[in-house]
Amino acid sequence: MSDENRDPSSEPAPAQRGQQPPRKRINTPRKSQEIFDATLDLLREKGYEGLTVEGVADRAGVNKTTLYRWWPSKGALLGAALVNGTQLGFPLPDTGTLQGDLEALLGSLVQLLTVPPTSDIAIAALGAATHSPELASHARNFFADRLAQEQPVFTRAVARGELAPDTDPALLMDMLAGAAWVQIVFRQLPLEADFITRTVHTALHGAATQSSAL
Repeated sequence: MSDENRDPSSEPAPAQRGQQPPRKRINTPRKSQEIFDATLDLLREKGYEGLTVEGVADRAGVNKTTLYRWWPSKGALLGAALVNGTQLGFPLPDTGTLQGDLEALLGSLVQLLTVPPTSDIAIAALGAATHSPELASHARNFFADRLAQEQPVFTRAVARGELAPDTDPALLMDMLAGAAWVQIVFRQLPLEADFITRTVHTALHGAATQSSAL
């Protein structure tokens, strides 16, 4: 079977509690995971400027013409790797409460931003996206894909009566993720022990006192 044929082993399986949620079915060449992992590894090692399609092909053991057939540029290849690479995956929580689920999601993000090699990958990708409009457009696909995977958390919360049906999940997750990114990446400050619990509680219930909120 040639490199450009789809790898049947990449078919998604139903998610179990605590496992990574299923990904959308996409057409990819064989050795797609090796390609995505090589892309993210080289991004971590060399940065976006040092990342090349030829380098990925050599690391993954495929022909560079195969990569160009599927992804016309390194920005497109990195965008696909961010969405489909295993290194940035996360377990879908089902703790039974919205507070618990959001704490688990925020905890996964904190780990992604603080524990190598994922922290190096995430920060390198963010820095590159600020200078590359093409990569920025692919990064939007990453965030859209991640939100789609998180959607069951909000669907369950609405069904339990914990969340208003018209809540904007993207806005809520932006509030949580933004707090983590600013504290860890931009301010480069250590997180307090109760950061995750306190951040989720504030996002869900606000910072105003009960009397002033009336």
